[in-house]
Order: sequence, then C-alpha cells, then structure tokens
Amino acid sequence: MFGLSSEKILILLVLALFILGPERLPRYAKSFAQFVKKMRTMANSAQAQMKDELGEGFEDLDWKKLDPRQYDPRRIIREALLDDSPVVKHADLNQVKTKSQTRLNLGEAPPFDNEAT
Repeated sequence: MFGLSSEKILILLVLALFILGPERLPRYAKSFAQFVKKMRTMANSAQAQMKDELGEGFEDLDWKKLDPRQYDPRRIIREALLDDSPVVKHADLNQVKTKSQTRLNLGEAPPFDNEAT
C-alpha cells in the first residue's frame, strides 16, 4: 500500500497512537476509513464513466501511448522533416558532407550567385 512495507505501517500506527492518544484514535481511524471508501467510490465511478464514454475496447487501450510526457517536439519535427533520413547529431555536423560541400582554402572567396535574391 503506497509503497510502504508492513514494518513502516506498524511504526506509523504506533506513532499515531502516541500522537493522537487512545481516546481520539478510533474517531480518526473511522474518518480515515470513510475517506478511503469515498475515494474508492469516486475512482470506480470515474472508471465507469470513462468506460461508458469510450465504448467498447476500453480495456484494450494502451494508456502509455497517450501520456503527453513521452512526446518530444524536437524528435517529432526531426522525423517529419527528415523522412527516413539518418539522424545527425550536433557533434557530427562538422563531419557530414554532401556531394556539393567542399571546404574552402584559407583566403578563398565563397561561391556567389548573382541571380539569387
């Protein structure tokens, strides 16, 4: 429950007994039990509402695919622009040359196109 082992739960119960005292502990335990029941009822009703709204195939839904934290805008744009081209990292940009690229020698003027706008 909540990632707590049985030893930790026992320690929490003993601490609650000392802090709250034996007189108030049953009242707080009852209110906590009512809170847990209320949360369970809310979760079940939310699940039933989603099942009604999503229709058949609700159980087959992969929720991890719908997690917005998995989307990286840079990756999405890169994949859309490159279209199956190999991904080039920043460090590799200086090493990548296409057929039209050549390094200029020291003092050499870059090519200039008079018709370019």
